[in-house]
Amino acid sequence: MLLIPAANILLEVQQFEVMPFVLMGLVMVALIFFLRMQVRHAKQIKSELNLLKSLEKHNVEYEFVLGVMRLSIWHLDTTTGQLTFEQDFREKGNKYFSNADGMTFQETIMALDSRDADRVNQALIDLCEGRRSSYHEMYRVKVPYDNSVYWEESYATVADRNADGKPTKIIGTTMRIDDRKAMEEALVQARNRAEESDRLKTAFIANMSHEIRTPLNAIVGFTSLLPDITDDAERQGLLDLVNENTQKLLRIVDDVVSISKIESGQEQLVMTTFDLNNLLIEVMNYFASKVNPNVEMKQSFAQESLTITTDMIRLSTIAKHLVSNATKFTTQGIIEVGYDQPQDGRVVIWVRDTGKGIAEENLERIFERFFKVDEFVPGAGLGLSICRVMAYSLGGEITVDSKLGEGSVFRVSIPI
Repeated sequence: MLLIPAANILLEVQQFEVMPFVLMGLVMVALIFFLRMQVRHAKQIKSELNLLKSLEKHNVEYEFVLGVMRLSIWHLDTTTGQLTFEQDFREKGNKYFSNADGMTFQETIMALDSRDADRVNQALIDLCEGRRSSYHEMYRVKVPYDNSVYWEESYATVADRNADGKPTKIIGTTMRIDDRKAMEEALVQARNRAEESDRLKTAFIANMSHEIRTPLNAIVGFTSLLPDITDDAERQGLLDLVNENTQKLLRIVDDVVSISKIESGQEQLVMTTFDLNNLLIEVMNYFASKVNPNVEMKQSFAQESLTITTDMIRLSTIAKHLVSNATKFTTQGIIEVGYDQPQDGRVVIWVRDTGKGIAEENLERIFERFFKVDEFVPGAGLGLSICRVMAYSLGGEITVDSKLGEGSVFRVSIPI
């Protein structure tokens, strides 16, 4: 009986001695579990930090791209009709319509040019009501306190829908495209100029063939008659006609060669000093016998004598073309040649006539090569073009004022 209590006491003592080891084991297990949790948590935090850094980097790059492209990102709430901007990197300034967060859809449409407003409005309504899944429009925006406009291009799509599938949120992007539109306009104008140039070249070939054939036929025809003419006076008359038509032919060829040389830079300026009055008087005397009997030639010089230094041949050519042009289109009245008092080292030479005048839409075109206001008037359509090219080569310019039925005034301003 005494042995049983002793055995129990011994067992209790042994259990008491094992308990610290069990507790220590449990603590070690808990510690290992805690460390593993800490490591896992640390990895998760590190991963999240890396993700945040990546997002931050992407956001910076995203904003950089938006800024370079001058884009704006906007959201349209179809339930409230309010427009808000997430980012707006469009070029701003005084000439810019500033979109404010919370402005209504209709306020935005009112800012557009009337030529585009209805089209853009309908396209957005179709998108908001689900009749289309995307939107792309180019339009003009009115500049506040100004009559000018600038161009924008927008893309948009549905970002969220309700349970019925109706769009509730629209996300879009907008950018300014003034440069692109200017380039497109320049390309259109270049194409139009090229087409016009082709048309004018065709007309030029037709005109040149006619202009060359006319004096050439006279030369060939009159020359073939000369052997049969015995009367000296009649013979001399034919020789004069042959000589006159030869000069016409030479002038046509000279015009074509002159404008080609000047534009290619092959013909250099020859600067000389001479009296402007004498040069203009010589030009007037050259055409005195060619004007209509009902036309009076007059001169109006600001000084009794004016010595200038420039290319005399080119200036004489300009004056001859302008006076020749006046004689072609003036059947009565006057042709007046003169110049104004020199100012700031320049002189303005002018030729005024009371001829048929020029329509306003043709005032600039008359200086184009091969362009003729009246196809029935002799000439290849190069005279005024040559005048402009030569005036530019002398450091000057040529302008015209004219009205139909009231005559014309051509002015050439050159440094002296």
